[in-house]
Amino acid sequence: MDKVIEKKKWGVKRIGLIVGILLLVGLVGGSIYYAAGGSKLNVEKERITISEVTKGNFKNYIPVNGVVMPVTTIYLDAMEGGRVEEKFVEDGTMMKKGQPILRLSNPDLMMNLVAEQNGVYNTLTQVQIAQNSARQTTVNSLNSLADVESQLSEAERLYNLDKKLIKEKVIGSQDYKKDEINYNYLQRKKELQKQILNQDSTTKQQQLLQNQRLYEGAQRALNLMKQKVEDLIIKAPVDGQLTSLEAEIGQNINKGVRLGQIDVISSYKLRVDVDEHYINNVFVGLNGTAQIGDKTYQLEIKKVYTQVTNGRFQVDMNFVGKAPENIRRGQTLQIMLTFNDDRPAVLLPRGGFYQQTGGNWIFKLSQDGSKAYRVDIQVGGQNPDYYEVLKGLSPGDKVVTSSYDSYGDKRELILK
Repeated sequence: MDKVIEKKKWGVKRIGLIVGILLLVGLVGGSIYYAAGGSKLNVEKERITISEVTKGNFKNYIPVNGVVMPVTTIYLDAMEGGRVEEKFVEDGTMMKKGQPILRLSNPDLMMNLVAEQNGVYNTLTQVQIAQNSARQTTVNSLNSLADVESQLSEAERLYNLDKKLIKEKVIGSQDYKKDEINYNYLQRKKELQKQILNQDSTTKQQQLLQNQRLYEGAQRALNLMKQKVEDLIIKAPVDGQLTSLEAEIGQNINKGVRLGQIDVISSYKLRVDVDEHYINNVFVGLNGTAQIGDKTYQLEIKKVYTQVTNGRFQVDMNFVGKAPENIRRGQTLQIMLTFNDDRPAVLLPRGGFYQQTGGNWIFKLSQDGSKAYRVDIQVGGQNPDYYEVLKGLSPGDKVVTSSYDSYGDKRELILK
C-alpha cells in the first residue's frame, strides 16, 4: 500500500539563512563590480602625453638665473659731511683714478683748519723763541767761562811769581796768601762754570727734542685737518664706471652717507639665486655653464652666501677664462649649475604628473597599450629634462607623463 509523502514546509530560520546568504553574495558582488568600475577611467590618447623610459647618462644640474655684476665694486662714502656745491660728472661716467666727482663745503671744517694753522704757527714761534733763548744762555755761559779762564791765567801767573818772590823774601806772606787764595778760587770757579755749561747743553738738547715733538704733533694735526678739507672733494679711488650716484647741488650730506660706487669693469661675475633645497649641494668650486649667443661659457662658484631669504640663497660665479664682451651690468643670464659628473641611469622624461604624485607613483602602459596601471616608483636626482628613476621602471616602459589633475584616485586608465 502506497504511503502519502507529506510536502515539507520551509522553516522561518531556513528562509532567513538563505536570504542572508543571497544578500551577502549580492553585496560582495556589487562591491567588486562597483569598485572595479569606480577605479577605472576612460582616457583619449590624444589628450595625454605618453613617454618612453630610456637608459642613458644622467646630468645632475639645475637652471638658475644670474645677474651680471663687476668683479670689484668700491663704494664712495662721504668722509666728511657738507653741502654739495659742485658736480663734476654724472652717473655712468667712466672715471680715472683721482678724478673729482663732487665738491662739498663745510664752513666749520674750514674754521678748524684755520685754527690748526694758527696753532702750528704759535707753536713754531714758541719753539724758535725757546731755541734763541737756549742759544743766548749758551753764549752767556761760554762768555762767563772765557772770563774765568782769563782771570785764572792771570791769577796763576801772579801765584807762580809770588812763590819765587817769597823764597827770596821780596814780598810778605800776606801778599802771597792773598794771591794763592785768589788762584784757588778761580780754579774752583772754572770747574763750576764748566759744569753749568754741560748742564745747559743737556737741558738745551732735552728742550730742543721736546719742542721738536711739540711742533711735529701740531704739524700732524694740521695735516690731518688738511686731509679732512681735501676729503670734501670726492674723487674716484680707482679706474672704473661711476654708478648709483645720488647727490644733487644744494643737498646736505652727512658724514658716512653712501654717495655712489665705482665698478671696476675689467671683468664680470654673476650673482646667482639658488633654491634653499640645494644649499647642502652647493660649494665653492662647483661648475656651471651659460649659453651666450652661440657660445657656451664655463663658470665656477667663488663665494657662497649661506643666508636664506624668501627660500633662496646666493652665490657668486666667475667666468673661467675671459668673460664675454657682449654682456652688461644688470643683465640676467640663465646658468646650468652642475652638481656632479654624468652617470648611467634610467631616465624618465619630466612632465606634469610629478605635481600630483611627487615622483612616488606613475601610470604605466600595458604591453598592448590599451591600458595604464598605477605603479610605485622611486625618483632620485632631476634636471630640466629628466628624472633619475631608482626603482619601479625599466628602459622601454611607456608611461603617462602629462598632468593627472582630472584622474582623482583612479588606479587604471582605459586608453582609447
